Amino acid sequence: MKLNWGMIGGGEGSQIGPAHRLGALADGNFSLVAGALDADAKKGRAYAQRLGVAPDRAYGDWREMLAAERDREDRLDLVTVATPNSTHFEITKAFLEAGFHVLCEKPMTMTVEEGEEIVRVSRASNRICAVNYCYSAYPMVREMRHMVATGQVGKVRLVVTNFSHGHHGNAEDADNPRVRWRYDPAMAGVSGQFADCGIHALHMASFVVGDQVDRVSADFASTIPSRMLEDDAMVNFRMTGGTVGRLWTSSVAIGRQHGFDIQIFGETGGMRWASEQPNQVFYTPVGERTQIMEKGESGLSDEAARLSRVAIAHPEGFPLAVANIYVDLAAAIRGELRDGLPLAEDGLRSMAAVHAAVASAKADGAWVDARPPMFR
Repeated sequence: MKLNWGMIGGGEGSQIGPAHRLGALADGNFSLVAGALDADAKKGRAYAQRLGVAPDRAYGDWREMLAAERDREDRLDLVTVATPNSTHFEITKAFLEAGFHVLCEKPMTMTVEEGEEIVRVSRASNRICAVNYCYSAYPMVREMRHMVATGQVGKVRLVVTNFSHGHHGNAEDADNPRVRWRYDPAMAGVSGQFADCGIHALHMASFVVGDQVDRVSADFASTIPSRMLEDDAMVNFRMTGGTVGRLWTSSVAIGRQHGFDIQIFGETGGMRWASEQPNQVFYTPVGERTQIMEKGESGLSDEAARLSRVAIAHPEGFPLAVANIYVDLAAAIRGELRDGLPLAEDGLRSMAAVHAAVASAKADGAWVDARPPMFR
């Protein structure tokens, strides 16, 4: 039986909304039955109905949706929160407390204290709070994680990752509302580019290596002077198990389109994956030639194989990576929690790292503890 799914935000013209709808519906696990899709109530209701939502479940805002859905016999099994960053905490907390499972866009919260509260509420309500670190759900990223966990590169010495693009590099476009909010503390919080893209790279490092960030040293720059928050950041980090980490994230790297990649360097081998070539992992055993591993080929782990939908050499793109998050969410809601599903604890660790990096940058790169207080 399909699970009932509702969405808040992600309306017409949204960048992330279509990926969620394609992803949630791809495998037949969910039906979109409710939504509060736009800050403009009239537009949101109309768009939800065009997507097939019944008029009585096409809501004007999230509060109306919560009040109506709370007591329905056919209540929602999952709510996706795809609204502006500053609203994530309030909405996510309210739906968790009302007994709904939640998938929240990143960053999960604006502060570490809010993140800790979401973790506590999720645990107390016994409800899943997942965070959409969808890049970790590409099949070949799961394969890398499996290879590290099974010792195929030995102990990881170094991880290098970056998420850099140039789409905000034009100073003449700095006042575009779709760009400007990302560098406005009132809407984005304490960090711009690092909180927007860099935390994907940081989460990926922890996810693949199987370890957590312990401390960070950061250098932030606002290369376009009108911006109050950074548009370029270099973050060094150390992990609890001793792995050294290097991370670069930028929105002014003109010529780069979607420069998200990760390299793992272990005692007996190295690996590289890039989001623009997501079906491949370049694997180099020590002293041997580099091998190109392809999604869909024989011999991959069960984890990579189960999240691959089409035959070898056929690309599976971003919406199907999002779909893999929903695959694991459906399993978790049905009582089969998947090990790779990013949860509230991951969202909290990311926010703690953001605040630590901000503090480090203000202190000329001093090393700062990046662990959330509740995990120290």
